[in-house]
Amino acid sequence: MIRGFLIERRSWLLLILVLQLLTLFVAYIDASVPLLPILYITLLSSMLCILFLFIRYHKETKFFKQLKAWNHTYDLTAFKNAESPFEQIVEEAVTLQTQHYKQEASGRLLLLEQEKDELLSWIHEVKTPLTAMRLMIDRLPDDTLKNQLQFEWLRIHHLLDQQLHQKRIPFIENDLYIEETSLEPIIYKEIRDLKSWCIQKGIGFDVSLEAPQVLTDAKWLGFILRQLLTNAVKYSEASDIIVESRQENGHVILTIQDFGRGIDPKDLPRIFDRGFTSTTRHQESAATGMGLYLAQKSADSLRIHIEVQSSVGHGTAFYLTFPVPNDFDHLAGM
Repeated sequence: MIRGFLIERRSWLLLILVLQLLTLFVAYIDASVPLLPILYITLLSSMLCILFLFIRYHKETKFFKQLKAWNHTYDLTAFKNAESPFEQIVEEAVTLQTQHYKQEASGRLLLLEQEKDELLSWIHEVKTPLTAMRLMIDRLPDDTLKNQLQFEWLRIHHLLDQQLHQKRIPFIENDLYIEETSLEPIIYKEIRDLKSWCIQKGIGFDVSLEAPQVLTDAKWLGFILRQLLTNAVKYSEASDIIVESRQENGHVILTIQDFGRGIDPKDLPRIFDRGFTSTTRHQESAATGMGLYLAQKSADSLRIHIEVQSSVGHGTAFYLTFPVPNDFDHLAGM
């Protein structure tokens, strides 16, 4: 701030310096003017200028220090110390601009809320005919056609489910109910929903839950497991998927391990990125790259830590480490 202040006043400082040097030059070339008194006056005036600069620095920069430290939270209390006319001009301009931004942000937020509500309403309306379609598919006599239609139905159902939860995630803390939750009913429900797809691909499940209870929100945990199990089934063929839980250092760790194609090591750091699919099989147009991203976002809100290990051609394992009660002390939804 000192450097900026001196640069801002450099023209005035240069003028004072020139006047002082001019006075000394006149005293030097004019023998009738005593040099020592002029030197004394110049020294005193220079000291007064330095003192004046010091006082003005603290007085003039107080307002701009607050302006520099402003964190753009639309808090205008930082601009209540404007004293000079120029500072008041800045204060008025910032106040008017902030009011404009507040009005614009409120309008955009209202529009966003309306769009979110309309989309959620549409998704819930679409689920009704989807349920009717599922009942019709179940009554088909042709097993081959039934399995194909059930697979396509499941894809539509999961895409709608992802969209629904994607819109809810920004407000997830208002929707959480953290309690001791049994893993078994949640896991088996998600497995049952994937039954037709698993039969089609020859995939089974080996479930072993040594630690049957976790501290979490059952609904959002179901969504996370849905994404991980769907991925495991999608990239596996004619093999079992292992789902097991254990207690370790006071935390419950849930493992979902498949023996599918695995993930390329260069892709591992990016699998939770929004929209990332794969670099090895980029031609897969069916992949949206949203499942693991949404699972990670949901897990962060539930204080669930997700780790992944994978080897190309040997499969992938996801490890979900669940929190202990102290981890939820500051969670609004608790």
